[in-house]
Amino acid sequence: MLAKVFSAALVGLEAHLIEVEVDISGGLPQFSVVGLPDATVRESRDRVRAALKNSGFHFPIKKITVNLAPAGVKKEGSGLDLAIALAILVAEQVLPAEAVKNDVMVGELSLDGRVKPISGALSIGMACLNSHRLLIPVENATEAALCRARRRLSGPYTARGR
Repeated sequence: MLAKVFSAALVGLEAHLIEVEVDISGGLPQFSVVGLPDATVRESRDRVRAALKNSGFHFPIKKITVNLAPAGVKKEGSGLDLAIALAILVAEQVLPAEAVKNDVMVGELSLDGRVKPISGALSIGMACLNSHRLLIPVENATEAALCRARRRLSGPYTARGR
């Protein structure tokens, strides 16, 4: 089954919204990540597998393809872990797609399933401000909330500052 959720990636100081698509199909067990991921993003397969298993979820022993779109934007860091894990749960119909369809999810997963803080929460918060609800580690909440305070002080605000 195909699932689609949103996350964000930093390119320099600017955050870009990323569609995390997960397709789970029959065949030999495999986990591949496509869409210009760096080594840390490719390593997410191990963190996601362990985090789901150690959180009491079944990790599918199937062919899993993770597409990170747009493909032309380089994805770096471990902040996509949470979105990948939740997309797998949506694809496996453990989590309803409606529950996360308007959310941007960012967070690194520890092997026991805890969500660890990420870098760039303010930029990510600004990218989500006008269009999506942001689900972010609690340690990043104060930083991400600063963009809402700026919006109240200066009126409508977008990721480009206009």
